[in-house]
Amino acid sequence: MKVALVVNSSSGALMHRPDAAVELADKLRAAGLEVEAVLGGDSSDIVERMIQARDLPVDVIVTAGGDGTIAAAAAALVGTDKALAPLPLGTMNLLAKDLKIPVDLDAAIAAFADAEIVSIDVGEVNGHKFLCNSMLGVPARLAERRERNRLQMGLMGWWKHGLATLKAMYRYPPMRVGLDLGDGPIFLRSKAIVVADNAYDEGFGHVLTRSHLDRGELTVYATRRLSIWPLARLATRMALGRWTQDPDLETHHVRSLIVTSRRKLLRVMLDGETRLIRPPLRFIILPKALKVLRPRQIAPAPELEDAA
Repeated sequence: MKVALVVNSSSGALMHRPDAAVELADKLRAAGLEVEAVLGGDSSDIVERMIQARDLPVDVIVTAGGDGTIAAAAAALVGTDKALAPLPLGTMNLLAKDLKIPVDLDAAIAAFADAEIVSIDVGEVNGHKFLCNSMLGVPARLAERRERNRLQMGLMGWWKHGLATLKAMYRYPPMRVGLDLGDGPIFLRSKAIVVADNAYDEGFGHVLTRSHLDRGELTVYATRRLSIWPLARLATRMALGRWTQDPDLETHHVRSLIVTSRRKLLRVMLDGETRLIRPPLRFIILPKALKVLRPRQIAPAPELEDAA
């Protein structure tokens, strides 16, 4: 299998590894992959390097970086015959986990050597692509804060971030937005709205994980109220894997969605990266628009057809 390696040296996991591109290329070759090109650099020209990699005579684009690197790759590869292979070098690695890619770097590279290419859905809002979820309200503000302080996080930093999350969910004023699910807008006041590419799994230990990535739908989760006791109940149900049954959580399955607001700009988190977007926010799902590399499964789910 011929691959191109695109490295974002300014991502947190690679910032202090000056020879990361050479090191990763050597590991890929040792695993039996044909590395046709190594495109190193920082985030300043990541989009241009992704486009350059896309136009090379390769089968797969291996990305080394965080969520922003994966998002840039997805934007360049949607609708093409090139597959994305994300190395788990970000903070959350949500897509890698959903694809069952090992979080250990060497194990992930070894898994790529015996992998399959499948097609997954891609979400889009006002032209911006996302592979896992888009969040509004408290989650977007907290993600921006985490990104500003990620280099000083450490164990104590994550503890403080967790406390800040609880305080923000309690104190942050709710947004007043309109949700048009296809039958006209409904208005609600909410502190957190999540639009996911396909539904999240339920069950103990399955928080923000998805087994199905190609059902062609967006799943909308919106909180109705988050005072201290409903918040505690929702957190407990999330830990137990029964959080979608919470009475203060709305869930909708749609192909498209429009979010309206009186605000001039809405802070939106796309796969961990925050940006300001002018409403209305027009969400759509692009069914099976992106090819990805995942470890070969003994009994693949029937919804994920081999697109190789």
